[in-house]
Amino acid sequence: MGWAFGCGPSLTSETHWQKRSRMFALLRKKSNLLFGLGLIAPCLIYFCVFFVWPIGNMLYRGIDNPEVSVGMPKTSVAIASWAGDELPSDAVFDALGQDLALDGREMGYKRAAAARRLNYEISSFRALIMESARAASKLDQPPNRQKILEIDERWGEIKYWHAMQRAARPITPHYMLTAVDLMENDDGSISRVPENRALFIKVLGRTFWMSTVVTLFCVLIAFPVAHGIAMAPAKTRSLLLMLVLLPFWTSLLVRTSAWVILLQPNGLINNALISIGLIEKPLSLIFNRTGVYVAFIHVMLPFVVLPLYSVMVGVSKDYVRAAYSLGASIPHTFLKVYLPIAWPGVWSGGLLCFVVCLGYYITPLLVGGSKDQMISYFIAFFTNRTINWGLAASLAIVLCLSVFILLAIYGWFSRKTLATGR
Repeated sequence: MGWAFGCGPSLTSETHWQKRSRMFALLRKKSNLLFGLGLIAPCLIYFCVFFVWPIGNMLYRGIDNPEVSVGMPKTSVAIASWAGDELPSDAVFDALGQDLALDGREMGYKRAAAARRLNYEISSFRALIMESARAASKLDQPPNRQKILEIDERWGEIKYWHAMQRAARPITPHYMLTAVDLMENDDGSISRVPENRALFIKVLGRTFWMSTVVTLFCVLIAFPVAHGIAMAPAKTRSLLLMLVLLPFWTSLLVRTSAWVILLQPNGLINNALISIGLIEKPLSLIFNRTGVYVAFIHVMLPFVVLPLYSVMVGVSKDYVRAAYSLGASIPHTFLKVYLPIAWPGVWSGGLLCFVVCLGYYITPLLVGGSKDQMISYFIAFFTNRTINWGLAASLAIVLCLSVFILLAIYGWFSRKTLATGR
C-alpha cells in the first residue's frame, strides 16, 4: 500500500533522476573535452602562430598586388573603368600627373615599389615611371595630358596603359600565371609566354624528374639494407640502426660539403680510381647532375630505410617458410609473398623521399651546376635577391599543390589497399 500511495519512488521521480544523471554525464563529457582542449591548446597555438600563419601569409603574396594601388592611388582608381580600346581619357592622364607630382620620401618609396611592380609587366616601365616623376617634380603644377606626352612619348602607347590597368588590381593572377609560363594578354585572354621566356615548367619538370630518379635509387638501395637490418639479431640490429641514424646527427651542410671535397677532379674518389687503374684522367663528378644524384641519394637514404625497416621487422618468417614448403621458388616467394607485405613500407618511404626531394635546396645548390637547380632554388632566389615575393610565393604554391596531389594519390592508394587487402 505504501508503494501505491507514494511512499516509494514513483515513475515520475525515476524519470527525474534519469534526467539528472544524463545531465551530469553530459557535463562530465564537456568538462573532459575542455580539459583535453586545454592540454593541446599550447601546441595548437604554437602551430597556428609559427607554422600556419607564416606559410599562409607567404602563399597569399602569390595573389596580393598592393604596390601600384598604394604607390599610384589616383591613377589606379581612374584607370579601373577604362575600356581599353583607345588611350585613356584626360581624367586618367590628370590622375597620373597628380601621382607623378606627389613629393616626399615616403611617397617616393611607394612610387618606386609601384614602378618595380610595373616593370614585371613591361621591362622598360620602371624607367618610364621614374623619369616621368623626376620631370613632373620640376613643373609648377601637376602635368596634364599634353605635358605627360611631352615628357615621354611612350605614354602615348596603349600597351603601357593596359599593363597599368592589370597591375592596379588589388588581386592579380600575374604571379601564378608566370609560375606556369603563362601570361595575360591586353584583351584579357591567357596564352603561353614566348619560348625564350619559358622557364618554370622546365624547372618543375626537372624537379620532378630528379626527385623520381633519387627516389628510385634510394628504394633499390634501401630495400636490401632494411631487410638485412630486420633479419639481423637484436644486438646487431641496434648497432645497424644507429649507423643508419648517424647521418642525422651531422649537419646537412657538412655532409654536402664533404661530397664537394670527395667529388673534386683531384678528390679522393678520382684519385682512388686512377690509382687502381680504372680511369686514366679524372671524371667530371662535381657541379653536374651526377654529383647531385650521388649527394642526394646519400642524404635521402635514411628516409627510405627507416619506413621499410619498420614494416619488414614485423613480417613473420613463417610466411616465407610456408611458401617454400609449398614448393614456391625464391623469386616467386619474394614477388608473391614478401613484397606485398613489405609494399606499404616501400610506398611510404618512397613517398617521403620524393616529397622531401621536391623542396630540397642545399644539396643541388652546392653540388649541382646551373642546369641542375630545382624549384626551391628559384623560390629562394626571388625571395632573397630580386625581392619578388609574389613570384616566389606562386612557385611555392605550385610546389605545395604538387605535394597535396601526391598525398591525395597516397590516400587513395591506402584506402584501396585496405579495401582489397592487397
